[in-house]
Amino acid sequence: MVNKIIDGICLKLKEEFGDDYKIYTEEVKQGLKTPCFFINVLNPSQELFHNNRYYLTNMFCIQYITDSKEPKDECNRIRDRLFNCLEYININEPVDKENFVTSLIRGKKMHGEYDDDILNFFVNYDMFVIKTEAEINKIESCDYNSEVTEGD
Repeated sequence: MVNKIIDGICLKLKEEFGDDYKIYTEEVKQGLKTPCFFINVLNPSQELFHNNRYYLTNMFCIQYITDSKEPKDECNRIRDRLFNCLEYININEPVDKENFVTSLIRGKKMHGEYDDDILNFFVNYDMFVIKTEAEINKIESCDYNSEVTEGD
């Protein structure tokens, strides 16, 4: 699910900022091209809610690195655009091998922090999911020994 959300974030960033901004989802050792975005998931979690219904918490940090001579001004403008473009993203869910359904999910807890010429923009994409029986690990059979022994 996290990768589907990352794909949705990438698509929205591409729509909003175009090809002039590089989008990275993995660490870059060399050849970093600015201006750019880095997409990082921070501590995703899953909690059983009821039966086969789970609540997923997915906090993301989208880092923006600018090449502007006025980095604070640039990061402030980018932050405002991120609030708008990341409020809703689309994720594709498979229905079967050939068909997908698109789900719209809303970003929550959005805030931005500016530090050392880098904008860190945080957003949560939290949701409920229902897992099918094939996704839930169940014990098919269990052997046990119920023999009682007497002590000395």
